[in-house]
Amino acid sequence: MRETTQGTTPVTPRMRTMRVTGESLAFAPNFIDSSEIRSDRMLGDPVKNMQASTGGINFELSYPLDNTPISEVIRSAMLNSWVNTPTLFNDTTASSVITAAGTSTYTVTAGGAAFLAGMICRATGFLAAANNQNFVVASSSATTVVGTALGLTTDAAPLGTAKLKVVGVAGASGDITATATGLGSTALNWTTLGLAVGQWIKIGATATTNRFATAAVNDFARITAISATALTLDNLPAAWATDTGTGKTVWIWFGDEIKNGITPSSVTIERGFLGQTTPTYIVNTGMEVNDLTTTITSKANIVCVATFIGMGGGESQVTLSATPDAVTTGLVMAANANVGRLGVNGSQLISPNWAKSITFVCNNNLRTIEAVDSTAPVAVREGDCTVTGKMDTYFGNDTELAAFYAGTTRPINTRVAKNNQAVIYQVPRATYKSGGNPSASAKNTDVMASFSYQSSYDSLTAAQYIIDRIEYYEV
Repeated sequence: MRETTQGTTPVTPRMRTMRVTGESLAFAPNFIDSSEIRSDRMLGDPVKNMQASTGGINFELSYPLDNTPISEVIRSAMLNSWVNTPTLFNDTTASSVITAAGTSTYTVTAGGAAFLAGMICRATGFLAAANNQNFVVASSSATTVVGTALGLTTDAAPLGTAKLKVVGVAGASGDITATATGLGSTALNWTTLGLAVGQWIKIGATATTNRFATAAVNDFARITAISATALTLDNLPAAWATDTGTGKTVWIWFGDEIKNGITPSSVTIERGFLGQTTPTYIVNTGMEVNDLTTTITSKANIVCVATFIGMGGGESQVTLSATPDAVTTGLVMAANANVGRLGVNGSQLISPNWAKSITFVCNNNLRTIEAVDSTAPVAVREGDCTVTGKMDTYFGNDTELAAFYAGTTRPINTRVAKNNQAVIYQVPRATYKSGGNPSASAKNTDVMASFSYQSSYDSLTAAQYIIDRIEYYEV
């Protein structure tokens, strides 16, 4: 549960159940012995002087839907908020935000005007199948989102799962073009879509009319500059080519983004030991992610470890919430099958230097503040944001080794995708600091080169670490 005031659990908190593979959380008192010298050679009672919340949570990566536990862990680790595309969500309460659907219109309480004409909206969670679809917004107002000839089924009370979210934009026929440096347009104004430099997009949809005729162009790329009529891109596909888009209403997909920042975000965590006759619940408050490690290794699920530093806590036989949100149902993401690309220096890292594993570590160098009149830390302070990692590659040539010896910065990114959703990790400016010592360890053994890197400030994106999540895209 996200806290408004660090260390204070909100009244009647809405707790959300998290999928974990293990945990090492602790709220424990600290005792010290008296230094008194006694003639009977005995000791007095230990003196309790302090108590604190610390520990870690291990989990496997699944798509981090907004406000769910994985999303909140990332938010805390990045000391920033997600920048989300326009979203309207009933969030468990029927008709609370989206109040009706019918013909070609979704009726909402407010916020409809953010859904601009031409944006692709994804409607999910409605009872009637016809009301769950991707459509291009025709018009909107504060209280309506309208598509063209949608054929919606009348719904006067949309479920608590009903959701409308912008997932992209559709160009008019022949308007979006593939240029030598990215995408161009005449009618579409790229500056109105909420896009950001450093953000990733996916070009092209499944339908032939919604993708470029040049197959290689229909892929992922990263934004480096935005103007009204041009989207400049890098990390272009190897076979990128210009395409006029004649007769095509090209669809472009994009999602939410978070960068490392300076705004702390803390949570209350409760563990319930439900196998007991009367369950015990241990609460940790003021918990902020000190470091978050994401590991992608061949033939393994993508695993994450978040370690926390917090403030107070306690134990009880009464839970904070008798009806926490159920666990999310997104499938676990794995290396190999779900890693669409590992990029270094703007290109996919391929033959002969394939990567066998990569890690991303975001460390906030937290420390607790202690006061003599409090038995728990009174605050948590943040230090430098240190982003590091390690990449293990086959040693096929000296390209990466030469960059290590020269101290040449290397942007690194990895895209993980499953079920038409994607999570993209990027370190826009990394320097190999150690490793790079390939050796022939034995016969019939591949020579590997391991590089440990550290990220530094990137002036283009004003960040050291960026994570994108694309809630829906089409191949």
